[in-house]
Amino acid sequence: MGIAEVALHTMPGTFTGHSPASSLFLRTDAGGRRKRNTNLFYRKFKGTPKFPGLRSVERQCQRIDDLAKVIEAGNGTWDKDVVNKASQVLGDVSVPGQVLGGNINLNGNATKPLPQRQKVSSVEDEAWDLLRDSIVNYCGIPVGTIAANDPNDSNPANYDQVFIRDFIPSGVAFLLKGEYEIVRNFILHTLQLQSWEKTMDCHSPGQGLMPASFKVRTIPLDGDDDATEEVLDPDFGEAAIGRVAPVDSGLWWIILLRAYGKCSGDLSVQERIDVQTGIKMILKLCLTDGFDMFPTLLVTDGSCMIDRRMGIHGHPLEIQALFYSALLSAREMLTPEDGSADLIRALNNRLIALSFHIREYYWVDMQKLNEIYRYKTEEYSYDAVNKFNIYPDQVSPWLVEWIPPKGGYFIGNLQPAHMDFRFFALGNLWSIVSSLATTHQSHAILDLIESKWSDLVAEMPLKICYPALENQEWKIITGSDPKNTPWSYHNGGSWPTLLWQLTVACIKMNRPEIAAKAVEIAERRIATDKWPEYYDTKRARFIGKQSRLYQTWSIAGYLVAKQLLDKPDAARILWNDEDAEILNALSTNRKRGKKVLKKTYIV
Repeated sequence: MGIAEVALHTMPGTFTGHSPASSLFLRTDAGGRRKRNTNLFYRKFKGTPKFPGLRSVERQCQRIDDLAKVIEAGNGTWDKDVVNKASQVLGDVSVPGQVLGGNINLNGNATKPLPQRQKVSSVEDEAWDLLRDSIVNYCGIPVGTIAANDPNDSNPANYDQVFIRDFIPSGVAFLLKGEYEIVRNFILHTLQLQSWEKTMDCHSPGQGLMPASFKVRTIPLDGDDDATEEVLDPDFGEAAIGRVAPVDSGLWWIILLRAYGKCSGDLSVQERIDVQTGIKMILKLCLTDGFDMFPTLLVTDGSCMIDRRMGIHGHPLEIQALFYSALLSAREMLTPEDGSADLIRALNNRLIALSFHIREYYWVDMQKLNEIYRYKTEEYSYDAVNKFNIYPDQVSPWLVEWIPPKGGYFIGNLQPAHMDFRFFALGNLWSIVSSLATTHQSHAILDLIESKWSDLVAEMPLKICYPALENQEWKIITGSDPKNTPWSYHNGGSWPTLLWQLTVACIKMNRPEIAAKAVEIAERRIATDKWPEYYDTKRARFIGKQSRLYQTWSIAGYLVAKQLLDKPDAARILWNDEDAEILNALSTNRKRGKKVLKKTYIV
């Protein structure tokens, strides 16, 4: 039983479903079977249902209103008037402590005005209809959106599940629309799943892990084949292709939780004891000391958006950018208490170290490439310039020709004797959004995207990575993956869902015209192509060969981009401002220069 679960079980008045109901009301579904009214009454199981992968089913059908009872008196409970009083238009999005009355960017400058839209396009109307059709209900309330909703797909695999990372753009779209309930339900129900015990070959992952996805299943009640029960069946990676646990799920969950509070003005959710415990469990899992010497998170291939073998094992940029954003967001939401002091201290130390590490060692531009090209190798000392023993021959010919005179980016990965020079879109964009990148670096990344528009955007935004692995390199690194063939899927494919991250980054840096141009390109064909998951070929001319149609995060990503371009101030709910303490610490460390170490001896 996890920490969050213990808190839920020990609070008075929690989970009325653990006591046998005195009476059960059964209703009849369309097929004539009796179905329990799970909205009002709960039944304690006398035994675990015979259904693979499901445990503690009786507490999984709790309504959100019942879950709110875990809050201590005085902490505040969910007030239904919050939704009614909250603004229903983007121009009135509530961001505590900030005034959104004007178009002001991160540096306090006026943002560039965009042309006023006269009316909502038919593409937007279709997108909203499709997004609402993808909503998944549990116990009569909306809890998420399925990954894809193609009516002609007879084999949906796990695309009929609610993925945490996939729901983020859906959740943001609903928040910006003023529809907060589904996001709140999603946050609290996925929190319930956090402490479930899952195993793979008799091994359990660390406490605090969030599932990659979950599915709402209807199963017969134990001992009564005519009555059914809705349960949530989570997947922590034990059923996924490759059997890899998701590192990014918990990080995205924290980011969405913060966005919910900022957009709705309802901070009572993040102040709940179970939610605070959930945040701390994720942080403790990520901040646990191990064998690694670097402040970056060490993860395996397939643990993020690129969920197949693509040579990103180690310290991939995407995870580090999300990690940094989640740390800043968690620090903002954690309630002050004696038990949090050590955690916040560790969090602050990690933020400083992670910021320095990424900015210093992951950054490449023409100047940095010239330095790497002249690196000395096999340097042993504390004063080594080539700290990771990078061999100059790693600078590939494609990069020498590709890097523009103006602009730069963060490389995809860094390990001893290895720099992955591929450009990964999500990691670079979220480095801008989270302020992991400096202001100069953020503008340089956008300069690069503009300069290499024909490579990274072309006929459909946006390349997930560039360039693609080809020939022998593709065979060795991907294991000859037939889905990740060159310029397809994760291997250089183009993903429309990345539009929303691009838009947030561009608005933050007061360059919304870049995102507007990309959205205009997407609008030309994305609806006609039936909202594909991804596109193939160097210029994204073809719908992906195994691409799912009516992919929900392609739909939601487009809608979020459109909403934010219409109301740029609303993007503040997603980005993190530059942290003054981190800037001061980094500046102080640089001014001190090299440390003079005393001579030591090994005995």
